[in-house]
Amino acid sequence: MITIKTNHGDISVELFDEKAPLSCENFRQYVTDGHFNGTIFHRVIPNFMIQCGGMDENMDSKPTRDPIKNEADNGEKNERGTLAMARTGAVDSATSQFFINLNNNDFLNHGGRDFGYAVFGQVSDGMEVVDIIAGVATGNRGGHQDVPLDTVTIIEITISE
Repeated sequence: MITIKTNHGDISVELFDEKAPLSCENFRQYVTDGHFNGTIFHRVIPNFMIQCGGMDENMDSKPTRDPIKNEADNGEKNERGTLAMARTGAVDSATSQFFINLNNNDFLNHGGRDFGYAVFGQVSDGMEVVDIIAGVATGNRGGHQDVPLDTVTIIEITISE
């Protein structure tokens, strides 16, 4: 079990190791390295998704490992409560950033508009915390849009068996 401890509450996550082995291994390594501790939800778009995993409270990007292969063709869908790897316009560019879908975002699925965004897990408990984060006021900050006006911090992410 993965627990994302935030300053708004805890979110429990189940990973899809069989469907997205590279993404899950990548995520676990960032957890083990403590990479996510002190990062923020830097992009919050109601009725779409909340994104985190790569920036600190000053909106500075944290260093990452090399990008991984995109596993969006694994059959999993970007549905409410699923976690997916964030990426740039390049298909195989995901590193540490991920997002939690707030709705069924079919246009992010493999083959929709492009290769898609790899789903690698699902919220198993704490969707009410996700919804609280989704409802925070946002604005522009550090050249970014949709940034929470009051910082939403990941205190730590833990792995328990």
